[in-house]
Amino acid sequence: MEFKNVKMELKEGTALITIDRPKFLNALNRETLKELDQILEEVKANEEAKAVIITGAGEKAFVAGADISEMKDMKPLEAKEFGEFGQKVFRKIELMKKPVIAAVNGYALGGGCELAMACDIRIASHNAKFGQPEVGLGIIPGFGGTQRLPRIVGISKAKELIYTGDMIDAEEALRIGLVSKVVEQNKLLEETYKIAKKIMTKGMIAISLAKEAINASIDTVIDTGMSYEAKAFAVCFATEDQKEGMAAFLEKRAPKFVGK
Repeated sequence: MEFKNVKMELKEGTALITIDRPKFLNALNRETLKELDQILEEVKANEEAKAVIITGAGEKAFVAGADISEMKDMKPLEAKEFGEFGQKVFRKIELMKKPVIAAVNGYALGGGCELAMACDIRIASHNAKFGQPEVGLGIIPGFGGTQRLPRIVGISKAKELIYTGDMIDAEEALRIGLVSKVVEQNKLLEETYKIAKKIMTKGMIAISLAKEAINASIDTVIDTGMSYEAKAFAVCFATEDQKEGMAAFLEKRAPKFVGK
């Protein structure tokens, strides 16, 4: 199927998803969200895709936010449906068994910051800018920002950023833990692919189970999370990857994982 606003390229086991509306700073309208939803389903079902990178086209923006021109005349029910759909799409990223890395180039504001936060790992270029400026428009973050930002940077800092609508640069985002690494813009995709490639040398079933266990810990009390971790840990021992990984360690050689 042909997509107008989102494209996907599969390279050496990594699916590169690009929000491709550079003329509009990759702003998210309904059509773009629907295309992203469909592409995520395709990537989810594609056994060749072991890891996922999400980025934005051009040098100015990852995603500059939701499309304000489309939002400005929405009635409350329309806004609720729009917000819930964006939440559903981003939650799909968060729950995907495959690791998802955001390669953030330029503006990641509003829905763009929320998209990045739904990913497992965020790598930023030096020109990246992050923010949740919605209160300046008389609204609040609607694609999960009020939920994910406090979990990532802490409640006090999240409230400061959301209440003020302030935009922060890549170095500040690194300092508060919103991103994992900052690199030169011309090295962004190279560095992100490098991380994806390193992850793919590990046991991918174990990666998937680790992601599920970490996500479970965020949504529950620690004792329930520990119980989930123990079960996921046990499942690893039913895989060929566990046997290969431990045998390789004892035999002092590199493991050859097969994802089974």
